[in-house]
Amino acid sequence: MANSFKTDRNRILEEFSRLISFDAESFHEKKIAEYVKEKLRDLGLRVEEDRAGEKLAELHPESRDTASNIYAYLKGTKPGAPILFSSHLDTVRPGNGKKVVLHEDGTITSDGTTVLGADDVSGLVSILEALAVIREEALDHPDIEILITVAEEPYCEGSRFIEYERLKAKQGYVLDLDGPVGRAATAAPSILSLKIGIEGRASHAGFAPELGINALSIAAEALSQVSVGRVESDLTVNFGTIHGGSGRNIVPETVEIEGEIRSLDHAKALKTAQEIQAVFEQATQNKGGKITWSVTEHIRSYEVLPESEVVTRFLTVAREPERCIRPERITTYGGSDANRLNEHGIETIVLACAMNKCHSTEEYTVLHELEKSAQLTLGLMIY
Repeated sequence: MANSFKTDRNRILEEFSRLISFDAESFHEKKIAEYVKEKLRDLGLRVEEDRAGEKLAELHPESRDTASNIYAYLKGTKPGAPILFSSHLDTVRPGNGKKVVLHEDGTITSDGTTVLGADDVSGLVSILEALAVIREEALDHPDIEILITVAEEPYCEGSRFIEYERLKAKQGYVLDLDGPVGRAATAAPSILSLKIGIEGRASHAGFAPELGINALSIAAEALSQVSVGRVESDLTVNFGTIHGGSGRNIVPETVEIEGEIRSLDHAKALKTAQEIQAVFEQATQNKGGKITWSVTEHIRSYEVLPESEVVTRFLTVAREPERCIRPERITTYGGSDANRLNEHGIETIVLACAMNKCHSTEEYTVLHELEKSAQLTLGLMIY
């Protein structure tokens, strides 16, 4: 690249491989957190953490080695508003025993038995490499804030406990998006999860079926009346699991169904949940059963406008000749910590950072894309 401030490809590969070596499935990030905190201190940042680990351990007693969110600060050397960069520590399953396999063309995969963990090690590496170049070259920059979260994969659990009073930045970039470097998500949905319990009455299916109330039939009647899939251009509905019954010859007494709603319009997501609830309640009432219903709001939708400074900064830096990056603004139907940051007044977009086929054992990255992501991050830090 023509940029006089070059990232180090070998260092990027070494750091990526080191971070991948940690077992860091959600709620088990303690070891990688300790390593990242030490790296940030070595790079000259002031490092703190919150009490998210304690709170997550209370909510998820089965978890072990739970870590807390990490906050790091690098004092600016030139005027300008502080800017925030964020990624997360955890991986999805299967994420233990990960190995880096470097192919001749620069593609990096796991050995096929686990995910690679580029989601979100590639984001971590981009941030660490950019900070390393700033330190080596003594580059001027505004105040830089780093937020590294835990338990992001399970509906952004860790970022529920971000202590926003620690953060001064009003603009930020979350490095946690798949696809080519240069892609940026400027809008993302609200995500609601649904849990529906239907109670009927058990009875022998052969001797006295008329004495039973079939909970499964109630569920089927209700589900037949609910539109699923991409219901509207900005709304999806899905029912993913159904459990119930105790035997083939017994009228099923209970059924539990779980699903989710995603919408770019938060009010529409809430209204859809209410409409689905009404359908299930009516079907249950018609058959003489009982219903329990719960809705959990995981994250809230956001849209960052094209004229926003955080977007124009990204477009300007990406288009600089020395980076050769073609920027692309998209809407995503996945959630990230950017949802919470936007909800709390920090305008944030999500940047692609060299991860592909995430959440599968076919996940991969490419070394030159990792370098490009670090270059983009560096440009945004020193802009």
